[in-house]
Amino acid sequence: MNHVAEAEYPRTCTSVGQSQHRVKPHCTVMLRVEAIGITGMLVLLAEAFYSTPSLFRASEMSCGSDGCWAGSIRKSNLGRLVHASRHTHITGNEAGGEDALVGNVNKLTVSPPGYTGPLRKGHLIFDACFESGNLGRVDYIGDFEFDLFIRPDTCNPRFRVWFNFTVENVRETQRVIFNVVNFSKTKSLYRDGMSPVVKSTSRPKWQRLPPKNVYYYRCPDHRRNYVMSFAFCFDREDDVYQFAYCYPYTYTRLQHYLASLERRNLPYLQREQLGLSVQQRRLDLLTITNSENVRSEKEKKLVFLTARVHPGESPASFVCQGVIDFLVSHHPVAQILRDHVIFKIVPMLNPDGVYLGNYRCSLMGFDLNRHWQDPSPWAHPTLHAVKQLIVQMNQDPSVSLEFYIDIHSHSTMLNGFMYGNVFEEEERVQRQAVFPRLLCQNAPDFSFSNTSFNRDKVKAGTGRRFLGGLLDDTSYCYTLEVSFYGYMTSVCTAAVPYSEEIYMKLGRNVARTFLDYYKLNNLTKDNRPTNIHCTDGISQTGKSKILSSTGAIRDSGDGKKEKNQIFGH
Repeated sequence: MNHVAEAEYPRTCTSVGQSQHRVKPHCTVMLRVEAIGITGMLVLLAEAFYSTPSLFRASEMSCGSDGCWAGSIRKSNLGRLVHASRHTHITGNEAGGEDALVGNVNKLTVSPPGYTGPLRKGHLIFDACFESGNLGRVDYIGDFEFDLFIRPDTCNPRFRVWFNFTVENVRETQRVIFNVVNFSKTKSLYRDGMSPVVKSTSRPKWQRLPPKNVYYYRCPDHRRNYVMSFAFCFDREDDVYQFAYCYPYTYTRLQHYLASLERRNLPYLQREQLGLSVQQRRLDLLTITNSENVRSEKEKKLVFLTARVHPGESPASFVCQGVIDFLVSHHPVAQILRDHVIFKIVPMLNPDGVYLGNYRCSLMGFDLNRHWQDPSPWAHPTLHAVKQLIVQMNQDPSVSLEFYIDIHSHSTMLNGFMYGNVFEEEERVQRQAVFPRLLCQNAPDFSFSNTSFNRDKVKAGTGRRFLGGLLDDTSYCYTLEVSFYGYMTSVCTAAVPYSEEIYMKLGRNVARTFLDYYKLNNLTKDNRPTNIHCTDGISQTGKSKILSSTGAIRDSGDGKKEKNQIFGH
């Protein structure tokens, strides 16, 4: 195509949020999209369809297979795709603006303008009126193209990132382009190969869309907002399809998970209701430890973890569940940890925001992770309850609150990594770096080079910063971040996309790392060091200066299973 080939574009770009340069397969395409506009982008999307003959072919579909979302497009549709971009449509400004969106679409049928006949197959029905759903508006652009507007967080129009909606009444082999047109963030991992996730009623396992069919670019037709466009082909008329920004993890899913743990009647697990949200949803607190450890007169080591203060950061819940799953398991390392450490976990700090489908805020529009200094019992009840508990435990002379870790997800960087605090004492600075270094040794997807320590003023109200100033110098407060998209390792030439299971693996590796930190390796039956791959290539020699005992612990009960998994040690 001459109008694309005439211009020259760089072959490499700086990866968003990364310190190094690397080739990005989608970067050149993104620059082309910005240069040639929407019409040219549609041509590129059509070419992406045509260049993958197996894409979305129903005969190749099977739940969980790599080719589950494949299909093809005919050249005869190319002209229609380009023509669709020329239809006149209502922009955000003409309809009152996307800031005016206050609710989700509810079984919204989108048919051609002026059509008054009966509902036909292919007249798509959009819905987001379900738990964690988010879609505020749909504009019909043409037979093949629809503009989708994210509903802003409740009571706060600044945040528009998370989307989660269903589409039904599709026609078999119907091909569409969805443009999510009002993202509030400029930087995104969509430029680095990230893609939305999809499932359907007959294939309930979430899968990522092929990244070559996803484009992220600044659009002049939508206030120069950034737009994410993706192409898709529906293959089963009776299916309801669901699309989301990332793998959803709902409040109801958490409640079912915690109820299943309770039914096991584990003597070392206690679940309690620490408080209620504004909309009267449970704020759950888990305590995991050997009961004799609680009754002991010795000083008790305590680790406190929280997750989902930002409701749209769903990967944080998978990581948190991985921590819980490991700590309540029969694994010998988990048994040792329960004998020596008390773990207190709040798996969902913002249940209202999660339920409502917000990205960053609570029901009342507050970013709870900026209100740790003075949370209100009526406006921020969940945060107020957690802070009170931590302050109370910190004043207990029999308790040594040694860790606070708040789990988040990051929208512009790869890998798992941590944020820590800055201290004046060099010795304390060195001690604070120990746990992230150990985690880097135990988890191939964790990056110590991305880990940073700061005292940014805008982060003063976060849990990490506030509690770092409240607790004594033997306590360490971190934010654990994990990418919405994927991770790089020293042996990978391209990012490896995260799945639900790999997120949970990171959680299990976080839990295991406490064994190394507390130097409890000698209590295991097999405490021989193993070869561990760290994404940053930190040497074993460098690590041995910090700890006398190194190495991850082998699984004694499920070793055969672990061999086939990415994070098996």
